[in-house]
Order: sequence, then C-alpha cells, then structure tokens
Amino acid sequence: MTWNIWAAVAAVNGMISVAAGAFGAHALRPRLSARHMEIFETAARYHMYHALALLAVAWLMSRNPSAWLAGAGWSFGVGIVFFTGSLYAVAVTGLGRIGFFTPIGGLLLMIGWLLLAVAAVRSPVSFGS
Repeated sequence: MTWNIWAAVAAVNGMISVAAGAFGAHALRPRLSARHMEIFETAARYHMYHALALLAVAWLMSRNPSAWLAGAGWSFGVGIVFFTGSLYAVAVTGLGRIGFFTPIGGLLLMIGWLLLAVAAVRSPVSFGS
C-alpha cells in the first residue's frame, strides 16, 4: 500500500477513536459499570495511540517505503481490530469470552512497534529533507 493509503487508514482510525471516546463518555457512561467503562476508555485510548502509529508509518512510507514499514502498518491495523475491537465489545456486551481476541491484538500491536523499530534501524530516514 502507498503512503497516502496508510495516511487515510490512520485518519479514519483517529476519527473512529474520537467518536468512540465521545460515545463512551456521553452515551455509555450512564449505562456501563465503572469496570466496563474503564475497559471502553482503555480501548479508545489505545485506538488513538495506534492511529497515530499508523500516521507515523504513512509519513515514513512517504519518505522511504519498505516492507518493514508495511509490515508495521498491517500489524498495527489488524492489532487495532483485535485489541480495541474486542475491548469495545467486552465493555458494551459484558461477554468476557470475546476478550479471547484481546491478547492476540496486543501481540500484533507489539509486533508493529518492533517492525517499526527494525525499519528505523535498517532504513534510516533523514528528517532534514
């Protein structure tokens, strides 16, 4: 995928994160237990962190595309779906068994950060040009 596709994916994920946070704060807070609200807020926070990570991937891809960066982007993207998606679902439904997907997503997010680190070491980007 090209850098502009990664940037669009990052922007959409950032928007979804903000919408989820607002939905949680305004519509769900009166309906969820404190524990489930905490889970929902964790999902929205990590969603935004990784939307920003995708934006970093897009920016770096615009300067020096690599398979390492593409791998990081895919890991972040799929990790967002599994990690934050499962947390959102657990918080809203109360079905703890959905949480089975959370550690898989967390592992994918960690792999994304590792691949981003490898990309940085193997293909350094000049910030001046």
